[in-house]
Amino acid sequence: MKTLLAIMTLSALTVGGLAQASAEAEITWHEPENYTDIRAANESRSKFRERTTKQLQEYIVELSESLPEGYKLMMTVRDLDLAGQVWPGSFVGLHSASDVRLIKRIDIPRMTFDYQLLDDQGQTLKQEENVKLKDMSFQDRHNPFFDSEVLRYEKNMLKQWFTDTFGEYQVKDKE
Repeated sequence: MKTLLAIMTLSALTVGGLAQASAEAEITWHEPENYTDIRAANESRSKFRERTTKQLQEYIVELSESLPEGYKLMMTVRDLDLAGQVWPGSFVGLHSASDVRLIKRIDIPRMTFDYQLLDDQGQTLKQEENVKLKDMSFQDRHNPFFDSEVLRYEKNMLKQWFTDTFGEYQVKDKE
């Protein structure tokens, strides 16, 4: 059983220039080699999987920056299904051997995970197991990311979930 564990601690600089702990996010990628769709178009599967989980992890950490100082978000990602499907380039009308990720409305982004939010005293504020996150309107809803943004549909789905789930805990004027 392979599990990739990554822990990132966020820091905010104080006026005096000293680092002070802000919020912590701990993300465990449980058996990513068995995820539904984390398939690369034109690179090795392991490198694509590593790059994809790293980018999503960095984004979850970025979202966690809005939580109060000392809070900790722990997530265990159990499955990931990226928006779209990978097809041979020749199948979609390209005259090359390259594969491409074709995004259609029926191939929605999905993610399954468990999470726990702890306050600065280590008390559990919220937790849920087997969250089945999906965005069936991923192409229709407002997406603040540029078209060129990697994983823009998945990031927008996570942003919406984070705001809906932790909005009451988010610090609005975080500096």
